[in-house]
Amino acid sequence: MSQGHAHWDHAPPDKGWTAPGGRWAMGPARLQRWAATIDAAHRQGWLLQPITDTEPVTLTDAYTIQELLTARRTARGARPIGWKLGYTSAAMREQMGVDAPNYGPLTDQMVLADGGALSVELIQPRAEPEIAIRLHTDVRPGTTVEHVRAAIGDAYLALEIVDSVWQDYRFRLEDNTADGSSAAHVVLGPALHPGTDLGALRVVLRRNGAVAGTGHGRAVMGHPVHALTWLARELSRRGKGLRAGDVVLTGGLTAAVPVRPGDVISAAVSGYPPVTVHRRATAAPPDVPERSPSVSTREG
Repeated sequence: MSQGHAHWDHAPPDKGWTAPGGRWAMGPARLQRWAATIDAAHRQGWLLQPITDTEPVTLTDAYTIQELLTARRTARGARPIGWKLGYTSAAMREQMGVDAPNYGPLTDQMVLADGGALSVELIQPRAEPEIAIRLHTDVRPGTTVEHVRAAIGDAYLALEIVDSVWQDYRFRLEDNTADGSSAAHVVLGPALHPGTDLGALRVVLRRNGAVAGTGHGRAVMGHPVHALTWLARELSRRGKGLRAGDVVLTGGLTAAVPVRPGDVISAAVSGYPPVTVHRRATAAPPDVPERSPSVSTREG
């Protein structure tokens, strides 16, 4: 059962994160072309060179490409279910050389059951432990931390699987944003008890039983509620909003780890069962597309 704001009241004061903006540098045809290219790369197993290697692109361009990419997916039957945040923790920003947060959409086709197997179509998957939040009311424009806290229904331990189309995960913020912040899968684990201090949670990430990283809930902007507030404000700036029922991944609590064939990934907090996902040891290789000057084939 969803719980109200009184159960999630441990957030310290908001630090007021902002994101860089900007005007369009690309025309409509270029925006559509990049959305189509990224879409095809995910479906065909291509690896691309970053947009920023070859032409100017602003963050406004990047979010427009992201919206066009999402429109292609929804036209094939995907249903939006929420959002993911990227680079809300210092660990992730340092790992990827990105200096600001971003966001991307989640769809129902990205959801995996706890203990499930990754899609064989993934190109270069990595895993991150996160705290996920499900909203029980809409979040209104011009929101405050208190309003966001009041909108929280349930919170979960989760794993996010990211899968970038940019070769070797070499990109700038604009490239990653255009690619939906690399969102590929979300795995929701156990619901956290009402009253849990989300900022104080200590999460342990394991790969094949060995510790791969540790982090705390406060790693994401000081508290997951701050990350959620940042998202609400950014969506409002772009004419969107957080709605009742939305699931939000608040950001990686540790550096992301590669998920290789045969790997089992888990994340755990004290007092709860772990959330897990695995990648099959063998899989039939996909059809290899013809190479192009700007596209590399799937990694081994």
